[in-house]
Amino acid sequence: MSASTQQRYGLPLVARVSIVAAFLEAFTWAGLLAGMFLKYVTGTTDVGVSIFGALHGGMFLIYLAIALITAITLRWPWRVTALSIIAAVPPLTTIPLEIWLRRRGHLSC
Repeated sequence: MSASTQQRYGLPLVARVSIVAAFLEAFTWAGLLAGMFLKYVTGTTDVGVSIFGALHGGMFLIYLAIALITAITLRWPWRVTALSIIAAVPPLTTIPLEIWLRRRGHLSC
């Protein structure tokens, strides 16, 4: 990426892709949780679980791949890499992680 492109957007492309993946992973988690509520608590429908279950499963794998690519590209310490992988497991944790990564400077070159 050229210096002018990075200045224009503020972050390298891999960092921006990582942020989008984190938000999509959290969004699909939220959808899956809502679907589980509808299925198990209200007993109304299981459509949300079937739709968001598949979406979240795919997004989870995509997020993990992007986290590893970002870690290698931006040369993260192993602890930051491990934290980014672990953050995909609890619901909605990838968003606070990405905020922390940005504040600590781990998303810049």
